[in-house]
Order: sequence, then structure tokens, then C-alpha cells
Amino acid sequence: MLFRKYHIVVFKDKQGSCKKFQLRGWLIAALFIVMVGLTAGNVLLWNKYATHSRLEKGLNLAEKTVQEQKTQLLSLSQKISSLQKNLGRIRDFDSKLRVMINLDQDGSQAAVSKGGPTNENFSKGYLPLYRQELLARKMHEFLSQLNVEARLEEVRQQEIMHTLRNNQNILEATPSIWPTSGWVTSGFAWRTSPFTGKREFHKGIDISAPRGTPIYAPARGTITFTGRDGSYGLSIRLKHNASLSTRFAHLHRIAVKSGKIVTRGELIGYVGSTGRSTGPHLHYEVRLNGVPVNPKRYILN
Repeated sequence: MLFRKYHIVVFKDKQGSCKKFQLRGWLIAALFIVMVGLTAGNVLLWNKYATHSRLEKGLNLAEKTVQEQKTQLLSLSQKISSLQKNLGRIRDFDSKLRVMINLDQDGSQAAVSKGGPTNENFSKGYLPLYRQELLARKMHEFLSQLNVEARLEEVRQQEIMHTLRNNQNILEATPSIWPTSGWVTSGFAWRTSPFTGKREFHKGIDISAPRGTPIYAPARGTITFTGRDGSYGLSIRLKHNASLSTRFAHLHRIAVKSGKIVTRGELIGYVGSTGRSTGPHLHYEVRLNGVPVNPKRYILN
């Protein structure tokens, strides 16, 4: 059968002629097998294409889901970082209050250290991790740590409030607000003198402000000196209690008299540039038992 000859005749209707083709049986069988193979191949390719389309669609959906999860994790990490910063500000505020009311800080600092590495920056420590599962686990651990620290901080705040209720006069006489508005141009630290060029210790902070800017008492106290004071120019000294006093120098004008009792926020003078000064500013000092200390140690706002 495979070796027989088969004839195929093609007729042309209008011309009445025909063409005759002669094929072997094996060739017809081969053509049939090829057709069947091509058909099976097309069916197989179609199935592969359909499967690939489904997989591609699923992959796109998975990538979209992963991207949304990454966005949510990043947002969550930013919120956690914000919580950490807020807790740090509360802790700093706590420390300042404890300094002002002479409350021991050793116990409180030890309590915080038990909670874990509180100074570690969450974003820098955990965001570079590539595995989202590990990232999420770290976030939960960090949130638990913040929860513990927040509870410890609450206990510390209650301790401070109890002390403040019993020592309200201490807080009223503590210089806890900025004496004037402006910007700090020189801090409580070593610096190069603008007059001699030598290294010297700056005993207060310089707050630059326009001439005539009001100066307010940072706490309740008694004015012990008003007038010119050598290189300090027009200055005011304010005694708050037996150990704490403040000094305001280079004033343009003084608004109070010596011996007057002032309250926090009361006007006492105006910013100027008298004495040894390079421009309008307020030189503000805080002294504890006569020794200069950093004024920012007491400022709460």
C-alpha cells in the first residue's frame, strides 16, 4: 500500500483541461503524519500559551501585592521611627525636669536600659533587610519594645508629677523658658574670641535678635542688679533661689529696677549691643551656686 502509486487529477471547468499528479503511498502517509504533527503541535503550543498567560497574570498580581506590602511596611517603619523620636523627646523633657527639681536620674536611666537599645535608629537598622517576613518580625519586636519603654516613661512621669506637687516653688523659680526670640549664634562651649582671636570658654549663650526685641524673665525671682557691668554693658542679674541665678547682658534698655520681684514671662528689658559686643544680641547666663551652667539644661520649650 505504501509503495503503490496514486494519481490526483485536477480539472479546469471552463477550459476542459486537467492536470494529473502522481504520488507514492509513503509520501501521502508522510504528509498525513506531518499534518497530524503540526495540528498536535499547535494544540500543545496553544495550551502552553494559555498556561503562560495565566502564570503571567498571577505573577503581575503577586508583584502588585508585594509592592503594596512594601509600601505598607515602609509606612509602618516611618511611623515607628516617628514614635521613637517622640519617645526620645519625652525622655529629654523628663531629664530636664529631673535636673530642675533635683530628682535622682540613676534609677530611671537604668530602667530605660533594661528595655533594649533605645538609641538605635529603626530605619537604618531594619529597612535594608530584604526579607519582608523578617522585617515584619523586627517591627513587631520594636513595637513591643516601645510599648515597654512607654510604660516605664509613664511611671517616671508620675514620679516627677508627685515631686512637682510637693515642690511647686522649685519649678516656679526655675528658668525654663527662652528669655527672648531669636536664634542662638554662640553656645555654652569653648570658642575663638571674636575680639582677641584666642580660645576661651563662653559662659552662656548668645541669642541674636534685632535691637529693641523684648526680654522676659525666664522664671520668678528678684532683680539684684541693673546697670552697666563692664564688658557686659547694660545688664540685669536675677536671683531665683538660694543657688540659682541668671544674667542678661548687652541690653539696649532696662525695664525693671533693682529689688523688684518679677514673675515668669514679665518684661525686664530690650535686646541691644552695649558693652563688648559685635552686634545686637542677648548674652544669657545661668549660674548654679555661682558656677555657670548650660542654660539649655533648664529650657523646656
